[in-house]
Amino acid sequence: MKTNRREFVKDALKVSAAGVIASALNPTELFAATTLQFTQVKLPYAYNALEPYIDAMTMEIHYSKHHSAYVKNVNEAVAADKIGFENEKDFFANVSKLSAKARNNGGGVYNHNFFWQVMKPSGGGAPTGKVADAIHGAFGSFEKFKELFTDATMKRFGSGWAWLVNDDGKLKIGSTPNQDNPLMDLCELKGTPLLALDVWEHAYYLKYQNKRNEYVANWWNVVNWEEVAKGL
Repeated sequence: MKTNRREFVKDALKVSAAGVIASALNPTELFAATTLQFTQVKLPYAYNALEPYIDAMTMEIHYSKHHSAYVKNVNEAVAADKIGFENEKDFFANVSKLSAKARNNGGGVYNHNFFWQVMKPSGGGAPTGKVADAIHGAFGSFEKFKELFTDATMKRFGSGWAWLVNDDGKLKIGSTPNQDNPLMDLCELKGTPLLALDVWEHAYYLKYQNKRNEYVANWWNVVNWEEVAKGL
């Protein structure tokens, strides 16, 4: 029995070292070393690269102020609330159990990291290949898809996002409030994000003021269809 107990203790110590646990010696350092940390992706183009459709000042403020603040705030919440999920997927799958600070800022980080990737200079136009095939199969035509997606952006009251998602091979369009996203367990729209548009006013107000419709119409000129294809 002594040998078995000794082996049990050794195994338990191995598990404890790998997981998120409290440490009598230095719990803060141990938690920080083993828990999830959200990060901000590097912007894949210059602030002015999406002009004239999205202006440089908006991009700079959006990325360096708003997005970076979400990163800071969610990591504060992860530490303060001792959230021990290993990755963002598990974080969002259990977000209904988390604080408002963790939910809102975690969503803000992911949504913007995704948003920057699905835009590019000299983008837009109609998609080709498997993206075109998937859109035609789901919505009948690219023009119908644009109509439905634009409708989702315009009917989102207040702040939020419009999404195209892949739900087990079926494409769906919808929107979410605030910084919610389709990976969250409490979101009615479920699926893997393929395309997203930020319709918070800070995403367009400097250039378009209250004209969300103009912002949305011009945004189609910077869509990165190659990135969208990666989710299919």
